[in-house]
Amino acid sequence: MAGKISESEVRHIGHLSRLDPSDEEVGRFSEQLSAILEYIEQLNEVDTTDVQPTAHALPVHNVLREDEPRPSLAPDQALANAPQRDGDFFAVPKVLDQDSGA
Repeated sequence: MAGKISESEVRHIGHLSRLDPSDEEVGRFSEQLSAILEYIEQLNEVDTTDVQPTAHALPVHNVLREDEPRPSLAPDQALANAPQRDGDFFAVPKVLDQDSGA
């Protein structure tokens, strides 16, 4: 799998990422991406047969408090400083246009 990443592949990746790297950047990225793939190949050679899979390198424990319900603000209190309201809700401008396709 390891091999040199060609400049045309870097340009294609740049196109997919909506980037337009300069010729100098294309050359540098080609070398850097190739070095990354070579390192990954080295990691693939390591024997991990007896290694247990882990999600974290260090033990992780939850340090958050218990989730217990408490009294909350009434809608009038929560919306007291709202610039615009729509009943018991904040009124905010539309972010997406119906015709945008998003």
